[in-house]
Amino acid sequence: MLELGAVTAGYDPREPVFRDVSLSIETGESVGLLGPSGCGKSTLARVAALLHRPDAGRLVIDGEPARGWRHRAPREQRTAFGVVFQQPRLSADPRLTLADLIAEPLRATGRPEKGEVRERVRELADTTGLGGDLLRRRPHEVSDGQLQRACLARALVLRPRWLICDEMTAMLDASTTAALVAVVEEYRRGSGAGLLAVGHDRALLERWCDRTVRWADL
Repeated sequence: MLELGAVTAGYDPREPVFRDVSLSIETGESVGLLGPSGCGKSTLARVAALLHRPDAGRLVIDGEPARGWRHRAPREQRTAFGVVFQQPRLSADPRLTLADLIAEPLRATGRPEKGEVRERVRELADTTGLGGDLLRRRPHEVSDGQLQRACLARALVLRPRWLICDEMTAMLDASTTAALVAVVEEYRRGSGAGLLAVGHDRALLERWCDRTVRWADL
């Protein structure tokens, strides 16, 4: 289970984005978090993925309390999460090719063999629909949809137990949205991973997730 209990968080402790928010997701469950822009959904998603330290409250990951945030979190907790953000161009290093972007978490968490890296990158490129010579291109040389496919592949490269999709499809057309949601669902079914999908498209979240939670009800 992923459990956030009575979390208060923001970027200024004197004026937190939200107070005393609680949410739990069972292992293997997919939960959609529905709310308007600016309500704090993305901040909560970052807390859940160990990317933002809350001012108060608790985060429990598979029965273990969070033991650090960002680079200070232990490796086994950091690598439990795969995260896809709304704006791929803000989360992708413009100097990297798409192949290096996908492989980045593998190289950051160990010293894998080159053959292992190539095989895993190629496997995920096929899964997410990055064909042809796209893997040799850099972010400015591909479309938003192609770059978001690479960012999803990067989120999956370490085989995470939890996926956090923060407005993953907000900038995409209908066909790309359907394709990426299908990739996430195939991974979830095969791995038993849990999912937190953040968004403001109620119809999409209700089709995609086992249950949908309104921000106002947290």
